[in-house]
Amino acid sequence: MNHSRWHLLPPIPDQRLANHPDFPPLIIQLLYNRGLTEPSQWQSFIAGDESQFHDPFLLPGIAQAVTRIYRALLSGEKIAIYGDFDADGISATALLVEGLSRLGSEAIPYIPHRLTEGYGLKKAALEGLYRQGVSLVITVDCGITSSAEIKAAAGMGLDVIVTDHHTPLPEIPPAVAIVNPRMPDSTYPFRELAGVGVALKLLQALLQNLGKEEYLAGLMDLVALGTIADLSPLLGENRYLVKEGLRQINASPRLGLNAMITQAGLNPGSISAENISWTIAPRLNAAGRLEHAISSYKLLITDSPREAYELAAWLDQKNTERQKLTSTFLTRAREQVLAEGVSSLLFAGDHDYPLGVAGLVAGKLSEEFYRPVIITRTGEKTTSGSGRSIPEFNIIAALTQCRHLLSQFGGHSQAAGFTLPTRNLASLQQTLRRIAEEQLAGADLRRRLDIDAAVTLPDLGGDTFQMTQLLAPFGKGNPLPIFLSRRVEVISCRTMGNGDEHLRLKLRQDGSVWDGVAFRLGSYLAEITSHLDIVYNLEIDRWKGAERLRLNIMDFTPSI
Repeated sequence: MNHSRWHLLPPIPDQRLANHPDFPPLIIQLLYNRGLTEPSQWQSFIAGDESQFHDPFLLPGIAQAVTRIYRALLSGEKIAIYGDFDADGISATALLVEGLSRLGSEAIPYIPHRLTEGYGLKKAALEGLYRQGVSLVITVDCGITSSAEIKAAAGMGLDVIVTDHHTPLPEIPPAVAIVNPRMPDSTYPFRELAGVGVALKLLQALLQNLGKEEYLAGLMDLVALGTIADLSPLLGENRYLVKEGLRQINASPRLGLNAMITQAGLNPGSISAENISWTIAPRLNAAGRLEHAISSYKLLITDSPREAYELAAWLDQKNTERQKLTSTFLTRAREQVLAEGVSSLLFAGDHDYPLGVAGLVAGKLSEEFYRPVIITRTGEKTTSGSGRSIPEFNIIAALTQCRHLLSQFGGHSQAAGFTLPTRNLASLQQTLRRIAEEQLAGADLRRRLDIDAAVTLPDLGGDTFQMTQLLAPFGKGNPLPIFLSRRVEVISCRTMGNGDEHLRLKLRQDGSVWDGVAFRLGSYLAEITSHLDIVYNLEIDRWKGAERLRLNIMDFTPSI
């Protein structure tokens, strides 16, 4: 039996389309699988060019926001950019502070402390900004659910512009303007912008009005960072933004990013979306998880080589601490889950679970058990939680059904956070489990692998890999191409890694020999037979300065 659900995507039904003269059949299939069913869309997708860069004035609320900011610039008002403590919020904060500062504004950042303040706008923080002489607050990556706090800000004479990409609640905050592609009245052609993408559109609209659009050029690296880190789909406008940002990062990285690239041992000039996802974003996020995210913000805006080096080294250290902490509490949470029994929705937590890694632990457990998972830190009066989910279960929709129990909540279909009075925790667990049991009844709770095409190993020779790279950057919404090969001969197989966690294989089919690695599948060594059906993607193995292609095996089953 497969360890995952294998879903081989259907071949293109129209053979005339499949044999289009401009692209090889395999590339056409990959494009078709990503929802691009017309030849006119293919070149646009591969180019990822400025044709995807939409008019910012199509966003709801943007004209009012630009008018208010322009007034603040003319009268020399002090503006605060109120961000979030994750990489998306940090990069969005840096983008608007840097962009407004170029226009002569006195713009200051405010990023809340994850552990002492929590997510979103806080009345005490707004009062503090007002006392500092701030008269306009622009939120980035937060604010759409902060009706009470924005009402309080208006009461003290503080104007608030909300820029956010999270789903609005029925009650819309009484802000001066709300810029969010997910607003009910939005007709913006692309709803999937990250928080930093929405911030960019606001700045683009402002600069467009002032005839200074060239100021955007040096800020696209920040947009790429936040968009990739927030797992926003790398399709449509995001694809253009990320391609432009990666181009800037590889051509002329800002000091802080360059220091991080060097510290992490990455190759300058060849940074990919995967490098940002797996290496750079976790370091940017580490500060906010363990201490204060302002250090990551400082790294992004510094013009001091010494400060860039010191902050990059500090973030590297914090990331190592974060990894150890995650591992410790993952082990504990797994034990709690197994002791309680695996149900449709998994809960774990205690009074000493660190909030900074709760989401990471939830994500790893969700991946392992293929269930929605909630990790809580239980206080005497207040409990905070972080949830991660699977595509079959919309966790923010489930929390919305429980909003009468919650003090505050927010997030996406696959990731959410909340706080509630501790006395309500048992009711929340009971209600969420009931919702999950109803929605997941009869579901095959194994990870689903969407397979792009069935191929033989010889099909992968020549320039196949280089052609697939035309679809990069890869990420959510545009995953690395996944292939299926049947009846592949196993020449050799052995375990590797700590605790024999992984498998290393040498495989052959019709004279074509490939190396393969099956990460985290070492426990299935006994299932290896002479011939396997394998699901995999292609990756470059870099070892001792040499590069060679290998198969990254995601699942396998003995051939029939």
